[in-house]
This record gives sequence, structure tokens and C-alpha cells, in this order.
Amino acid sequence: MTAASPRIPSPLLLGVGLMLVAFNLRPALTTVGPLLAAIRMGTGLGTTGAAVLTMLPVLFLGIASVLGPRVSRWIGPDRGILLASAVVAAGLSLRALGGLVPLFAGACVAALGIGLAGVLIPGLVKREFPGQAGLMTGLYTMTLCLGAAAGAGLTVPLQDLFGGSWALALAAWALPAVLGTLAWAPFARPSRAPVAARSEVTRPVVWRSPLAWQVTGFMGLQSSLAYIMFGWVPLILHDRGLSAVDAGFVAALMSVGQAPAALLVPTFAARLRDQRGAALAIIGLTLATYLLVVFGPLWLVVPATLGHGFGLGGCFGLGLTIIVLRVRDAAGAAALSAMAQGVGYTIASLGPLGFGLAHEIGGGWVLPSTLFCALSLGAAAFSLGAGRNRQV
Repeated sequence: MTAASPRIPSPLLLGVGLMLVAFNLRPALTTVGPLLAAIRMGTGLGTTGAAVLTMLPVLFLGIASVLGPRVSRWIGPDRGILLASAVVAAGLSLRALGGLVPLFAGACVAALGIGLAGVLIPGLVKREFPGQAGLMTGLYTMTLCLGAAAGAGLTVPLQDLFGGSWALALAAWALPAVLGTLAWAPFARPSRAPVAARSEVTRPVVWRSPLAWQVTGFMGLQSSLAYIMFGWVPLILHDRGLSAVDAGFVAALMSVGQAPAALLVPTFAARLRDQRGAALAIIGLTLATYLLVVFGPLWLVVPATLGHGFGLGGCFGLGLTIIVLRVRDAAGAAALSAMAQGVGYTIASLGPLGFGLAHEIGGGWVLPSTLFCALSLGAAAFSLGAGRNRQV
């Protein structure tokens, strides 16, 4: 008598469960920015401390990304995603304690869960939806952006609801993370087969591949642009004269603008012979709209922020799509994802830190904007290699 095969879930239900997990992979990163002024006022946190606060979570994303393949081999990607979602919920809950230590610790713990999920999900998409990789990557990144928008736009009203407590406003996002964890639990089954053993793309092969390094460079630099804006755009808007509520609302519009691009760009790019043109176009849009947000007329802030969000969402969705397209199978996607996100997020963590330090040194937004321009040009240069029709 042979053992029964694990029951394969409905693709629709699996996709819904995956989207519920994805929704909770950005609020931990976008909820601090709208409350940064209140946190600094309530705790005495300086500009350098704020820069470190925006940098540390991105660094821990990279650390978790390196651990992703080991977790996948240990308990499988399905259970690994469940673990990641639970860790995100735990990190968000820590913030309820208030004070700087729980704030920093919660950010790092939540980022570990986010980074782990970010590595495991591309491989799962490649395994479960091999013929719809572009569409599913687009839906996944669109849902990430909707979660980011909710975090940016609703956190200040939550602070008012909780009597001005920024700690409770941040911790409230643990509730949807718990719900996402419960929704994924039915799909957290053992892997059906040791996929890694059949793959031609092993970890040493990836680390020796120039193409893999080009993908990593593009992923890291475009991510740096996004995390700079997650952490600093509310303060930029506040300095331009917007109230805390209005700055949070406009920052939420930036994340809303990411959603359609996160769906459309991967779907479109996956059909192209190569992705170099799409990458240059979306990076150019991101840079142009950033300059309008920071230096353009105030009446253009809202449309410019929406356009900037479209650019950021397109860059991120394109980065994930390139990871999937540059390999042949699920294990290859997991190996390249671990490298591109592990090393990439380590690179990306320097962006928010450098941006904050440049703001402190320059006393305005000209010097930080010069850094943003340099990072954009670097991402464009790496995209010329990463977007070619090649496979690792």
C-alpha cells in the first residue's frame, strides 16, 4: 500500500491565501514614516536615530533573505511562509509596549518575517503557477502595495483613535497579520517533492553568475529607492507645508499608485523578449516624478506622488519578474531570489540611512536628492544586464 499523496489545493484558494499574506508584508515598513515626527517628539529621537530606524528593517530583510533557502529545506516553502507571517505579526505586536527599544526591536523582528516570505514566495509562484508567473507576480506585488497604502494612510487616524498613542497605532497592524497567518495555515503542508535536488541552478552556480549579480544589483538599488520613500516621504511632505494627516494621506496615494503598476508591469514585461526597455522607462518615470514631489509646484504634489508610486511599484514588480524569468525552475527561482534579495536588501538598507544622514548634513533635501538620482542611475545601469533574455 502506498502512502496517499498530499492533497493539492485549489489554485484560486491558494492564490487568495497568498494575497492575504502579501497584504501584511509592507505595513511594518510604511507605518513608521507618517508618525516619525510624533515619535521624535515623544522620544527625543534625533535625525541620525531616525535614519537608523529606517535603515535597520531593510538590513534585516537582507539577513532573512539569506536564511530563506535553509528554512525552505528545513520545513518547506509552504510552512516557511506560515512561519514568516507569524513572525511579522509578532514583530508588529512588540510595538504595543512603547518606547524606543520595542520600536526598534519590533521593526527588526517584523522585517525578518517579511524578508523570509519575500524569498519563499517567488519559488512557490514558479512551482504552483508556472504558466502564469507574470500575472501572479503582478497580483502579489499589487497586494503588497495595497497593504503599504493602508499602512501609510490609516496609521495617523489610528493614532487619533487611540488617544494619541503612536505605539498602539503601530501595533494595531498586528491584527491583519494574525488574520493572514490563519488564512495561510491550511496551505502549510509539507513539500510534495525535494525540488532543489533536481535543479540545475544551485547556490554556488548563482553566486558565480554575472547575470545573477546584475539581477541582484538591480533589485538592491530599485529597492533602495522604495525604502527611502517609505521612510522619508511623509517628512518631505510635512516640510513642504502639509499637516501630518495630509502628509500621511499623500504618502498613502504613493502606495496606491504602486498597485496598478505592480499588476500591469510584470504582466507586460513577462511577454517581452527582454525587459531592458521596460526597466529604463519605469526608472526614468520614478526619477522624474521624485523631483516633482520634492521640488515641483505644490499643486502638482498629488499627481506627482501618484506617478512616483506607479514608478516604484513598477520597479519592484519588474525586479521580482526578472528573478522568475532568469531561471528555469522553482528551485532556481528560490536560489536567485535568496541572492538577489539577501545581498540586494543589504545594499538597499544603505539608501534610507544615507538619505537621512545627507538630510542632516545638508539641512534640506538637495543633497539627499542627489543621492536618490545617483541610485536611480545605478539601477538603470544594472537593468541593462539583468533585463537581457538570458537565464542563469
